[in-house]
Amino acid sequence: MSLFDEVVDRRESGSYKWDSDPGVLPMWVADMDFRTAPVIEAALQRRVAHGVFGYTLVGEGYYDALTSWFSRRHGYDIDRRMVIYTSGVVPAVSAIIRALAAPGEGVVVQTPVYNCFFSSIRNNGCVIVDNPLRRVDIGDGMFSYEMDFDDLERKASRPDVRLLLLCNPHNPAGRAWRFDELVRVAEICRRHGVRVVSDEIHCELTMPGVRYVPFGLVDREVNAGGLQAVVCLSPSKAFNTAGLQIANIVCPDEEVRRLVDRAININEVCDVNPFGVEGLKAAYTSEGEAWLDELRGYIRDNYEFTRTYIASRLPQFPITMLEATYLPWMDVRSLGISSEELEERLRKEAGVWVNCGEMYGQEGYLRLNIACPRSVLAEGLRRLADWMSA
Repeated sequence: MSLFDEVVDRRESGSYKWDSDPGVLPMWVADMDFRTAPVIEAALQRRVAHGVFGYTLVGEGYYDALTSWFSRRHGYDIDRRMVIYTSGVVPAVSAIIRALAAPGEGVVVQTPVYNCFFSSIRNNGCVIVDNPLRRVDIGDGMFSYEMDFDDLERKASRPDVRLLLLCNPHNPAGRAWRFDELVRVAEICRRHGVRVVSDEIHCELTMPGVRYVPFGLVDREVNAGGLQAVVCLSPSKAFNTAGLQIANIVCPDEEVRRLVDRAININEVCDVNPFGVEGLKAAYTSEGEAWLDELRGYIRDNYEFTRTYIASRLPQFPITMLEATYLPWMDVRSLGISSEELEERLRKEAGVWVNCGEMYGQEGYLRLNIACPRSVLAEGLRRLADWMSA
């Protein structure tokens, strides 16, 4: 039995995922139903035992943990002087847009994509410029996505476009972008003076054997001495610590770093809490790494269970070939109803809550969260299949 098979009762714990509608099984919000790594629990318990929770000084141990982790695990060397800490990747993205794009200017996104990209752009008075991903059918009830580079060239060449929000790995397409794909992105954006902002919050959640390519590595090769990217990182997705509210922005360019740091302060997201700091330091250790690799294997097995189950009971609904994340994307267009209506009916009539594709910019799809004990996953899929096959 895996440690990830343990069912933790999250109801009445103040969980947004579980307590928003206590009567349903939630497979929507992108957090996991597993306990975090024991090394993180122990670090937080030690900090709680201290009993004093004043304002936090982020010390050298924090930066050492961050930089050594990415250097050792991903070959991505980060100068700690490039790092700005903040309370989350979404506040980071919002502040970066505020710093680097003026109201009315364009920000490119690649739909279907993380819904908070849309709100971050709109809240800063900027214009969403869509560079849709292209669906690729694989067969055996699976599909994937690829970038449309010709369209990206057209969109990046617009005089009003300032930024590209890259999702690497991509939520909800499930892609871990290859080095050659990211090189093409960097080259196109360099030609047209568009700066890449890369959200890499899912970077640790690739399937075993699949490589995550930090955009910062690509950027150094393509843009040495030129227009450099801004990269957003956090341990929160991989270690299930979203509530600790910690993230990092990597800005190699000194002037960009100054502008982003000012926006972080204007938006009042410049302070972090002691638990986020201790949680990151504990996550980025050898003990955290061993736990993470076991988690990745469990998520892969959950995905195979999901794929096999859907192929057997719901073969008319293809799903993505998942390279990264724990969020399969299901094609439900054949039902002939909107994904928003389908989400609501599944919640009310089947007792299972999933996300509609419309919120990610693509109608006719559902996003499932499979980061839960297999017994919970089996029950959620049963409810889904019973209703959708009726």
